[in-house]
Amino acid sequence: MLRVQTSLSRQLLSWQLLIIFVLLASVAVFSVAQTNIAFRNNEGRRMLSVAEDLAATTGVRESLQDPYRRDALPIFAESARSLSGADDVIIADERGVVLTSPDPAQRGKPLPLGESTVLQGRSWIGVVTTDGVESLVAHVPVLSDGLRTIGVVAAGSNTPDVLQGLREAPENPLALLAFATVLGVAGSVLLARRVKRQTLGLEPREITRLVEHREALLHGVREGVLGIDEQNRITLVNDQARQLLSLPDDCVGRDIDSLDLNDRARDVLTGRTDGVDQIVLRRGKVVVLNRMPISSVGAVVTMRDRTELVDLQRELAVHRDTTDTLRAQAHEFSNRLHTISGLIELGEYEEVQRYVMRISHRHEQWHAEVTARIHDSATAALLIAKASLAAERGVGLRLDEGSYLPALDDRLSADLVTVLGNLVDNALDALEGAGEADDRWVEIDVRCTDEVVVVVRDSGPGVAAEIVEEVFRHGFTTKAARGGERGLGLALTRQICHRRGGSVHVHNARGAVFTATLPLGGPQA
Repeated sequence: MLRVQTSLSRQLLSWQLLIIFVLLASVAVFSVAQTNIAFRNNEGRRMLSVAEDLAATTGVRESLQDPYRRDALPIFAESARSLSGADDVIIADERGVVLTSPDPAQRGKPLPLGESTVLQGRSWIGVVTTDGVESLVAHVPVLSDGLRTIGVVAAGSNTPDVLQGLREAPENPLALLAFATVLGVAGSVLLARRVKRQTLGLEPREITRLVEHREALLHGVREGVLGIDEQNRITLVNDQARQLLSLPDDCVGRDIDSLDLNDRARDVLTGRTDGVDQIVLRRGKVVVLNRMPISSVGAVVTMRDRTELVDLQRELAVHRDTTDTLRAQAHEFSNRLHTISGLIELGEYEEVQRYVMRISHRHEQWHAEVTARIHDSATAALLIAKASLAAERGVGLRLDEGSYLPALDDRLSADLVTVLGNLVDNALDALEGAGEADDRWVEIDVRCTDEVVVVVRDSGPGVAAEIVEEVFRHGFTTKAARGGERGLGLALTRQICHRRGGSVHVHNARGAVFTATLPLGGPQA
């Protein structure tokens, strides 16, 4: 379930409004309570005085003692009610049966006495509920000359409701002011403590300094830092991260999937691909990402630029390939020398001559074939060196009859050597352990018109159909089809081709066929 995090200013406003509403409600309750107390004190005494005056009236006592004169009781009761302003003035007999009442339905019924002690001959003031209506009532017994109770007089006034209680609240500003002050101070203290807990006990100036230090730290480190919330929205980003991922200036607050990033970068940033030191290619840069989830907050992604390191690794790989080639050639020459030495010891001098002529012709034939068709010296040297490496692995390396390449400028020649070297190495790796030695071969076709086209075919198992579209995007090598190993060779090949405005793709035709194009005057974005 998603939780919406409100700002501190909104929280303070909400709590202040809550304190005000509680304060107003409390003052209202206090005022109504004061009104009820004053009403009971003042109105109770007034109703008692009305009932006592009516009970002491000679005509009321005579009418209660003479049943034939009771018709005059309503006159006395209504006159007392009109003069006093009471809501009800009721006269009952000695048993509490109502003889006269403003409500004709009450006549002849028992008088609601509640906890009244009037039938015991004592006056009483209290609250009585009749038909759901509360009334403040004073009960006074009517006594005969012999001090015998001969009737009851009840004078009542309806209890005011809340609104009426507020309108009739006694004007006591000091009490209300003191009450409101105590309540407001208590609410403010509680609010201050809550804010203190939310800010971890930091004062506003300390929070400002902390934010300034954080901003200085974020923008001062050489590593990129990217903050992401639980909805994969960017919450913070420093200059280095914006530069490494080529993020727009308004990226804060935007969703990761809405940014112009490749699928690999999105998968790593959102956590769909986990692990340490995840490699992402982004507009000519090799970026290493590490994502650290943070509970209930989101995640923090740190990133480092490894473009220079990868370039050094590529140069090291070239030197390693050269070393491997020299080692393969030394191994091949050693075997040939051992063969020649053995033939000499056997006295097969004519066979020695034929053997030397045969291996010399084979080497010169490949050298002549390459130099006749490939006039770019760096590319020709690469093919000659790869032939020895392929021979050591038991793989035949051949050049298509239609291949032709003129001399190229240094930058294009370097890019072509990288692309061709990666594709040939990828093909040799794909042929490891695949089929018989006589059936393993790699064919290279290099042509040049208005662009350089490189086609590398091999007799291996091909690229698995499920990774044909992913093999360049995620940096797979052809070994991913068998062992799931990831590499940068094909991804860098794709990056070089796209940087020059070209392309690279793969399809299966009795093995894998990689085709790369490098325009002669392509852009260098």
